[in-house]
Amino acid sequence: PQPELPVVEETYELPAEEQICELCHGALEEWDGQFEESEEITVVERKFNLRKIKRKKYRCQCGGCIKTAPGPLKLIPGGRYSVAFAVEVAIQKYLDHLPLERQVRIMKREGLRTDSQTLWDQIWALSRLVAPIYEQLPEHIYSFEAIHADETRWFLLEKGGRKTWQIWCIASPDAVHYSLLPERSARAGAAALGDYEGTVVCDGYQVYEKLARDGPYQIDLAFCMAHARRKFVDCAPDYPDECKTALDLIGALYEVERQVPNPWSVEGEEREAAFALRAKLRDEKSRPIAGELKAWALKQSGLASSSFIKAVKYLLNHWPGLTRFLDDPKIPIDNNQAER
Repeated sequence: PQPELPVVEETYELPAEEQICELCHGALEEWDGQFEESEEITVVERKFNLRKIKRKKYRCQCGGCIKTAPGPLKLIPGGRYSVAFAVEVAIQKYLDHLPLERQVRIMKREGLRTDSQTLWDQIWALSRLVAPIYEQLPEHIYSFEAIHADETRWFLLEKGGRKTWQIWCIASPDAVHYSLLPERSARAGAAALGDYEGTVVCDGYQVYEKLARDGPYQIDLAFCMAHARRKFVDCAPDYPDECKTALDLIGALYEVERQVPNPWSVEGEEREAAFALRAKLRDEKSRPIAGELKAWALKQSGLASSSFIKAVKYLLNHWPGLTRFLDDPKIPIDNNQAER
């Protein structure tokens, strides 16, 4: 099924010279309302037009007033490119990951001569237009009882080499906001989280623990089960038998999660029902599995320097945060909303 595609009907007729009966050689008549039907998906080629804009002028017989009809809105005053063109360039760059130089080559095949600087000018002007929305995203994200946070390296070119900055990400179920900051410190984390108070879902990075302990605002931490799982995945080649139990039990926790539709994909009473079902399943099914996982972890022993024992210690050291989702259906089991 292709419910989002427009349907265009095409009717094909039998050529006149073939409208003859093969048995008696008499003339065939059209059978009203009878067709052999099938479907075909095709493509409509993108096309650039050079639109001539003629703004009518008006004048008064007294000679004291001349007016001109308004033209289309422009991102750049006096600019030659439409808003729709800028949106097209931005979508291809940021959603489809098409570099501007590659877009230039594609446009040339389609008859448009331009350059990457011109395309960048359109994107820059568009970004200025939507900047107020970007600046309001944190306040929207802060309105949720539980949000996601993460950070990752961002290399900036500079004279003589490159410098490592950090992209800090905060996310809600329906929005993401990025801050480009020069460091990975508690100060940067406080800047990214702003005045948020609530639950922050994150990895085990110590900055989050420091902010929860000493920060100016009250936050609780819920740690990411995917991170705990990843540590067992990494050491499984060397400790396959030991890791299998942990991976199976964590997998069982995720199996329970899959039994509940995403509460944020529905609204109103359906959302409340989804949260209620999630709370019920987590309490009845996930809590015993988590108990079994902790009991197993407490029994493990080995060299403290081994990757397996380090994975076990990570699990136990972060246990309260890793299992916080069991007590609140609005807290996700992992931080993948930001990790991805």
